[in-house]
Amino acid sequence: MAKNKAVVVGALGVIGRKLIEHLGTLGDWEIVGLSRRSPDFESAASYISVDLLDRADAEAKLSGLADVTHIFYCAFQARPTWAEHGAPNLAMLVNSVEPIAKASKGLRHVHLVQGNKIYGSHLGPFKTPAREEDPPHMLPNFYWDQENWLRVNQKTATWTWSALRPQTVCGFALGNPMNITTCIAVYATISKELGLPLRFPGKPGAFNAVYQVCDSQHLANAMTWCGTDERAANEVFNVTNGDFFRWKNVWPQFAKFFDMEVGDIQTIKLSEFMADKAPLWDSIVAKHGLQRIPYDQIAAWPFADYVFGTDWDVMTDTLKLRLHGFQDCLRTDAMFDRIFQEFRDMKVIP
Repeated sequence: MAKNKAVVVGALGVIGRKLIEHLGTLGDWEIVGLSRRSPDFESAASYISVDLLDRADAEAKLSGLADVTHIFYCAFQARPTWAEHGAPNLAMLVNSVEPIAKASKGLRHVHLVQGNKIYGSHLGPFKTPAREEDPPHMLPNFYWDQENWLRVNQKTATWTWSALRPQTVCGFALGNPMNITTCIAVYATISKELGLPLRFPGKPGAFNAVYQVCDSQHLANAMTWCGTDERAANEVFNVTNGDFFRWKNVWPQFAKFFDMEVGDIQTIKLSEFMADKAPLWDSIVAKHGLQRIPYDQIAAWPFADYVFGTDWDVMTDTLKLRLHGFQDCLRTDAMFDRIFQEFRDMKVIP
């Protein structure tokens, strides 16, 4: 019998999907995934379709989850403004934790995935490298609301909590709004099909700025460590691959992987210029016998516009995580090649 029972909230996103896959390899975890839709892949987890914005639905679906030892919260719902983000994203956390904690008296840990937008990384230049003790940007910020709720409620609870702050998680998931690796792979594939060189579509400043990312497997390892190591109890950590890079230095590597010429910078709005490419993508899928993934689910161009428009340094200090005992790290350039090859092996790209 599994000695741990995890509930993964936001189970089908790039973070939740990889965490479930990782926990499934460890052998001592029973896993339950929460999402609004059914999984599109085989999994060791059982899944519950629940609307976490509906407290009655959450109570009805989650009150029977006994013996849960861990909650890993990695769900997110976008809203037009930061002020509007707050209420729904806090409600989803509360509506998942409270019913499960009430039904599972042995709950030991609640883990929250945040992000570097808590420092204002999305707004413009900010203090770098950012550290966990730095104040948030001018509120509102739903990450701060969620963290404060956990801090307050943990004081009267038997469980502990932790939070990780990754930057630009890289991996694979369908319909995920924040996944730069699929955007790069699809953009390169379409550019190649059109006979174009691999041009950098973002701002010149972004091409030269310092940036960082976090591999989804690396994040899953860190989340598991946070949930099971007492040194992580009631702590917040930045997490990235552990290195920094500039797009200008990895762009030729991408071109080499896709067997393309490197082009100049040509700033375009991908959400506009890629909007009419569904028929072309369908023809590429047919031509190469790829998975028939709907074009609108494979890449989120507004997120790519955001990443490639970030013309300021994005850097966080990850020493706290290392000093507390999690020592894993990896090279980002090698990660990109590995993930692109995984996409190729999965027949997502040719």
